[in-house]
Amino acid sequence: MSTVDPTAPLGDGTRLAHAGDEPVVPGTPLRPSPVFAAPYHLGDQPPGAGGADAYARPDNPTLRVFERAVGDLDGGDCLSFATGMAAISSAVLAVVRPGDRVVLPADGYYASRVLGRDELERLGVEVELVPTLEIESVAARGDLAGARLVMLETPSNPQLDVCDIAAVAEATRAAGAVLVVDNTTATPIGQRPLSLGADVVVAADTKALTGHSDVLLGHVSTARTDLGRDLHTRIAAWRKTTGNPPGPFEAWLAHRSMSTLDLRLARQAANAAAVAELLAGSPAVRNVRWPWRAGDPSYALAQRQMLRPNGVVSAELADADAVLQLIRSTRFFLAATSFGGVHTTVDRRAQWGGDAVPAGFVRFSCGIEDTADLVADLGSALETLG
Repeated sequence: MSTVDPTAPLGDGTRLAHAGDEPVVPGTPLRPSPVFAAPYHLGDQPPGAGGADAYARPDNPTLRVFERAVGDLDGGDCLSFATGMAAISSAVLAVVRPGDRVVLPADGYYASRVLGRDELERLGVEVELVPTLEIESVAARGDLAGARLVMLETPSNPQLDVCDIAAVAEATRAAGAVLVVDNTTATPIGQRPLSLGADVVVAADTKALTGHSDVLLGHVSTARTDLGRDLHTRIAAWRKTTGNPPGPFEAWLAHRSMSTLDLRLARQAANAAAVAELLAGSPAVRNVRWPWRAGDPSYALAQRQMLRPNGVVSAELADADAVLQLIRSTRFFLAATSFGGVHTTVDRRAQWGGDAVPAGFVRFSCGIEDTADLVADLGSALETLG
């Protein structure tokens, strides 16, 4: 008679469906409803006695269940936040002090650069911006010496360059710096930065992790090391003091939605592969980027470092008018920012003013529509561009 090894690794779909599960109790729901409470009964015990909750800003069981689920996927200890930028700013501001040097991605999410320019520099922190494709050589030269914190975003948003996390992690450890990796685009099942040597992972769960374009949320996961545990304590204290945890309903919605991440990513990736090929074959399009397409500058590293592809593709059309014409000619490619949702979207990044990209640069986020329908729709629209 065959037996099942309980220690055998589980597939992504199984891990996501059961992430954060409590022990089975007959008569209880598979996933309990969110706990809405500000204060809790204290009774005749001092606050926190026996691990009891006392006040919702630092204490909520719904958040803890969601955080346990995401932490298990990341391979670390998770704290949830009201937005992705709340997670990023907390991970940075809980670590740095006036006079510290911080290295941020020059081509990552623009709001991280705004944080550096408008807040970190105001507090006396030296901010250095380095492009994603250059940070590895900067690290190899030893130029991270003296840095307190190094942040990567890989794949970068919106240009989709991939950086060698393990190589940069080795250099940051040698420099005594903290390595933070924004893993929003890849998601926890597409890339595991903590296992590659990062100290902290941050993500905007508004995007693919929740994937239905109806929740604002973010998280920070810290490595299960002495440094990681120290960082977790400090970031948790920062969250409590600054008061930016998410609401329990948002955390509950996120936990519910992430159960289907494996299925959504599979369809989104299939759609992205088809869309990237179609764009690459059009004379009206240039500079198509999708790290899992053979010939992409990041293809070899993405194959080695990442666990699976996702649905984000970037490309360049002639100008802003060409992008507008494309949008007007499609049925399923909707004009919207953000990415990772179930609907396919088109975002002309230059219109926001934060990215150094041409006027016709477009980020496509492929949804879960049938691939044939997206290809037919986009192919027809591309023909109108001449």
